[in-house]
Amino acid sequence: MFSILLTDDDEGVRTALRLNLEAAGYQVKEARGGREALELYRQAPTDVVVTDILMPDTDGLEATLVLAREYPDAKIIAMTGASGKTNFLDVAKLFGAQKVLQKPFPMEELLQAIREVLKPA
Repeated sequence: MFSILLTDDDEGVRTALRLNLEAAGYQVKEARGGREALELYRQAPTDVVVTDILMPDTDGLEATLVLAREYPDAKIIAMTGASGKTNFLDVAKLFGAQKVLQKPFPMEELLQAIREVLKPA
């Protein structure tokens, strides 16, 4: 069973995603922000990290950058509902995310992204 660290400051989003991921057979740990996610990952790395980008304390971009530096093999999927001139998803890719998703997205899109990052190289 693959493990996922799910990071989002919105409890409703986190709960909905967790329930869907667990129903798909994944073991899920939750973090409310980037700082908590980094602590949890350092204690017990997961197979995939799914992180929101815009969060208080340590945001998802900073967490992605730190994880990619400390754990070059970390599998990171970044997601955001933000739009505008600054394309946070492009920045997340530059910082080390393998996949990015624009919210809202169908659950199958997230599940497909997870399957893709878990494929052996």
